[in-house]
Amino acid sequence: MSQSQSRNTVKNRAPAHIQISNEQLIKEANDHVQAQPLAPITQIHDKEEYQSYLASRRRHFEDNIRYRREHIGNWVKYARFEEDNKEFERCRSVFERSLEVEHRSAELWLRYGEFEMRNEFVNRARNILDRAVGILPRVDFLWYKYVFMEETVGDMEKCREVFERWMNWCPDEGVWLSYARFEVRFAKAVVKMEGGGVANLDRPTEVMKRYVNEYPCAKSFLKLAKWAEHEGKDIELARKVYEGALVELDTEEVRQARVFRQFASFEERQGEFERARVIYQHAIKLLNLEKTQSNLNETTTLSLHTTTPQQTTTTTDNNSTISDNERTRRAELYRSYVAFEKKHGTKDGIENVILTRQRLEYQRRTSLDPTDYDAWFEYAKLEEDHGDPTSVRDVYERAVGNVPPAEEKKYWKRYIYLWVYYALYEEMGRGELDRASEVYDACLGLIPHKVFSFAKVWIYAAKLHVRRRDLKAARKLLGRAIGMCGKEKIFVEYIALELMLGEVGRCRSLYNNYLKAMPHNCRAWAKYADLERSVGETERCRAMYELAVSQPSLDMPEILWKGFIDFEIEERESSNARALYERLLKLTGHVKVWISFAQFEGTNLGEGLQNARAIFDRAYTQLKEGGLKEERVLLLDAWRVFEKAEGDGASVAKVEARLPRRIKRKRLQRDEETGVELGWEEYFDYHFPEDEGAAASNLKILDVAAKWKTLQDNGLDSDDDDDDDDDDDDDSE
Repeated sequence: MSQSQSRNTVKNRAPAHIQISNEQLIKEANDHVQAQPLAPITQIHDKEEYQSYLASRRRHFEDNIRYRREHIGNWVKYARFEEDNKEFERCRSVFERSLEVEHRSAELWLRYGEFEMRNEFVNRARNILDRAVGILPRVDFLWYKYVFMEETVGDMEKCREVFERWMNWCPDEGVWLSYARFEVRFAKAVVKMEGGGVANLDRPTEVMKRYVNEYPCAKSFLKLAKWAEHEGKDIELARKVYEGALVELDTEEVRQARVFRQFASFEERQGEFERARVIYQHAIKLLNLEKTQSNLNETTTLSLHTTTPQQTTTTTDNNSTISDNERTRRAELYRSYVAFEKKHGTKDGIENVILTRQRLEYQRRTSLDPTDYDAWFEYAKLEEDHGDPTSVRDVYERAVGNVPPAEEKKYWKRYIYLWVYYALYEEMGRGELDRASEVYDACLGLIPHKVFSFAKVWIYAAKLHVRRRDLKAARKLLGRAIGMCGKEKIFVEYIALELMLGEVGRCRSLYNNYLKAMPHNCRAWAKYADLERSVGETERCRAMYELAVSQPSLDMPEILWKGFIDFEIEERESSNARALYERLLKLTGHVKVWISFAQFEGTNLGEGLQNARAIFDRAYTQLKEGGLKEERVLLLDAWRVFEKAEGDGASVAKVEARLPRRIKRKRLQRDEETGVELGWEEYFDYHFPEDEGAAASNLKILDVAAKWKTLQDNGLDSDDDDDDDDDDDDDSE
């Protein structure tokens, strides 16, 4: 019960009231360290004491052995003790007793053999290792120790005999390579003893051939070829081995990528670039590396998102499965081919390899996401630059076949350009205007015009008809566009087309339809008026402006009024322009209108400076009554500039006398919805000399305070000067 309560109790993890430092802990630990008792030193003075010491140590080892008879370490320590004391017979006796306990311990046999070798008992060591490999023939390090000893003592025939015995047990490939390297060393040693010459490597070659016959697989063939090239220095043998691997091995073994890669790399190192290229191309065709690379990239991309059992293998064209390791090696083989072509290939070959890789990449991207239109753009551009017309059209047809999944314009914006680029390729790249027109017709038939439309497609198609010298078809198409799309851009382009053709009547008809569809569009009214003016129809232009400004709803009426006034001024109808200004001021009292009106009166068409000053004065009075301080400042600035240009110094001074004084003030900000105070903000306010009231009196008080502070500062400065003078007088006295 107490244990369960202690487990359920919450521990107090707060820091203790008394803290202990690291230095204090180390100091206390050093203070409590107890000296460890040292083993007694045994001093031996005569033979009897030595024998007594040996007897005590042997009793100790025997006791350990009786306590743990199967522990190999006790036997090894016992034997080592006897060896250190030069009791070799006793040491052998210990090893033999241990082998009776555990005769299948490879480590024990190894220690026994090393003991005999350390003490140069070669025959005894040979006997021990011979017994060991007879009992444990599958333990390689015993055989290695055996052949190492025989080669060390220089008995090469005995060493070869041991290797031959070892080969009967069918060891792994490393043993065969060790045997072949031993034969190479033996051959070199014989040549060195004979005084020079070329080593005979027939025996090591036969050893490697026996290894290949013992293990007829791709790995053994490649080992033999590599050995023949680098260690045997026999290039012809290496080439025959590679060729034999492609002929003699099974189909599954031959279809390994590393066989072709090492064979091609060998030919490349020997300078046989054409042979290497043929090998690479044969491998690519046999293994279908282009398609495999595409599938590999797709599988790699998918593995970033999900993991399925199907991703561990991939299926080739003959329905055989390959491992992940083999798939990686095939990818490395293809990259090696690309690198080879870059180093040793011609310009066409290098470009072909690079283009193939790029095509595979685009095919992967488009297969993963068919609506990745950027990938389709790049793929089509690649085929346009380097492919034939059939491949280009095939890419475009596949691309435009991937219609966006929803009828929303944001999904169609990139897709439409596939059709546009397709048509441009047919027109500009191939010169086939009829096919380009068919492309635009197919695109227009695909767009859901009842939901949305694209004015650019209508316009591009119509311009193509114009370039085909088919004006009737172009007009018909633009007429359909107005009815089905009705966008402003279509009206503008249609009117521009008719204007270039000089069809003013058609332009007027189009402008009428334009204004019926968009009566609020001020740009349309202005362009219509400009058209009438350009053809010399002044009255029609004036009537058009009158009709435009009388519209109840306009998006940018300032464009029309400005254009109307500029038109009257250019026609030198000053009275009409003045009347328009007056009409505009009744609609809006904007300060820019007043400034423009006054400046107009100051020109040659106006009534002179006095009338301009009167308009400035009217504007100032109206803005003052409206409490528009910033607008009054703008007006006074424009008035001053006008007086400097047209008036004299007195008129300029009169305007400058009205200029305000800018004052920095603070006001409390509040949230409009919640009413919470947001803090104080600074702003600039303007005080005009003509304004009266509390604000003016407050400003007068501030002026007086500022003057008083200035006087005080000046007075303090003068007092300081007087004090300095008095100090100077005292010093002189």
